[in-house]
Amino acid sequence: MEYLIALIVVIVAYLIGSIPTGYLIVKAKTNQDIRTIGSGSTGATNVKRVLGKKWFFIVMILDAIKGATPALLAKYLTLDTYGIYAVLASIFVIIGHSKPIFLQFKGGKSVASGVGTILALNWMVGLIIAAIWGVITYISKYVSLGSIIALGISPILMYFLKNPIGYVVYCAIAGIYIIYLHRENIARLIKGEENKVR
Repeated sequence: MEYLIALIVVIVAYLIGSIPTGYLIVKAKTNQDIRTIGSGSTGATNVKRVLGKKWFFIVMILDAIKGATPALLAKYLTLDTYGIYAVLASIFVIIGHSKPIFLQFKGGKSVASGVGTILALNWMVGLIIAAIWGVITYISKYVSLGSIIALGISPILMYFLKNPIGYVVYCAIAGIYIIYLHRENIARLIKGEENKVR
């Protein structure tokens, strides 16, 4: 029974994560395929290049909700004493966002959805991560730098705020995965060629 529940959690989380929020909004408003624009990502930063700041925030919030939803459902509907199902849901929702089945596995970089999962696991850590992202992005003007640092320190915050070890491990996995998805951004940051927020 436990394996069946885990399988259902994984499938549902992945499918929810695969809902391409940015792609659908850009397609509905401009009839363009966002994957052919800018970085090719379906995430909020690339949406901003097409639709502006307002839609950047809308997509970011929707993606965070998308990330939080499977984790919350797994956390509270499965009577998940040890947080295993919530962690599984969190892992597969960010995989779904970055590798969506509905878009031939080409999606975003899972930052907003990743923050959403952390909010679901521990709202305090999630808010701190969001604040760190906002401050670093505002000061540096690099969305990617804010994302890399905020997600990178999330396991440390999760650990020091005395959360279950599964949550700490998840944040470490998510941080490494999201940093890996930003490998091209890191190369551009090193070369001084990364695009700044205008």
